Amino acid sequence: MNTPAPHAATGTWHKLRWPLVALAALLLFNLALSPSFFQLHVRDGRLYGSIVDVFNRASPVMLLALGMTLVIATGGVDLSVGAVMAIAGAVAAGLVRSGQPLVVSVGVAVATGLAAGLWNGVLVGYVRVPPIVATLILMVSGRGVAQLLTGGQILTFENKPLEYLGNGAFLGLPFPITLVALVFLVMLALTQRTATGLFLEAAGDNESASHYAGVNIRGVRLLAYGSCGVCAALAGLIVAANIKAADANNAGLYLELDAILAVVVGGTALAGGRIFLGGSLVGALLIQTLATTIITRNIPPTFTLMVKAAVIIAVCLLQSPKLWKKRG
Repeated sequence: MNTPAPHAATGTWHKLRWPLVALAALLLFNLALSPSFFQLHVRDGRLYGSIVDVFNRASPVMLLALGMTLVIATGGVDLSVGAVMAIAGAVAAGLVRSGQPLVVSVGVAVATGLAAGLWNGVLVGYVRVPPIVATLILMVSGRGVAQLLTGGQILTFENKPLEYLGNGAFLGLPFPITLVALVFLVMLALTQRTATGLFLEAAGDNESASHYAGVNIRGVRLLAYGSCGVCAALAGLIVAANIKAADANNAGLYLELDAILAVVVGGTALAGGRIFLGGSLVGALLIQTLATTIITRNIPPTFTLMVKAAVIIAVCLLQSPKLWKKRG
């Protein structure tokens, strides 16, 4: 069983303290200005409320962040997840429009995401292309592939089973939240209950030592990038199902940056060697809560990115041990 050392776990939770403080501060700010922010109500067997909406809207980034965590743990990065989202949505929309059943449409879309991730893994692990270059290739070309699949148009569809992925509910909660929980539990079991987590962290911590210890570094990277591709495909399906259309131009646009930010803010270092899936979810929630706060407070769009950047920078600085040492 892959059990983290006590000092490592303590250090990681120390990093997560400030994202949690920032998230709590944003939630309290919304509560102060909108007393109904935490109010929940049930209608037609489904839970509604502002806080549920935050979790629901954060679902695509949460999925991307979970996959990105594995990639970053190996010392890599995946800039192509937004393009893979667009491709998966285009594939699913095209198949349902042609009359294919849900299982086939979703299966092919997820398989496409897996293939895209494995392509990145081959470039990084076998061809030895730097991760930022390898995934940048698919980031640019993948968006073009999605546009070819949709013919440069927004493909709309009417398919209740597929729409359920983005608008349905399971046990009273929006289905995207349930999907995130399932993916999180699977990844948690994979990284904490098997040697996979140890191999992923070893590949990012010291590649040479891991290689001589018998770890299949190439296989580990294939697993990480393949998993990231699957998560991106699932996020793309949620986005397409939510709007009942495949938008190759805008689906997943710039979400790769939010995913990377969520992972880093959540306590996983870009240098690799550590996996903290729970922290990545907190980071994604922080980013979405901030975005929701900005929208609901009617902050001018020209200041939106500046406010977002300021909060993220502040949290990252508060996480820095060097900053606290200098202060001390």
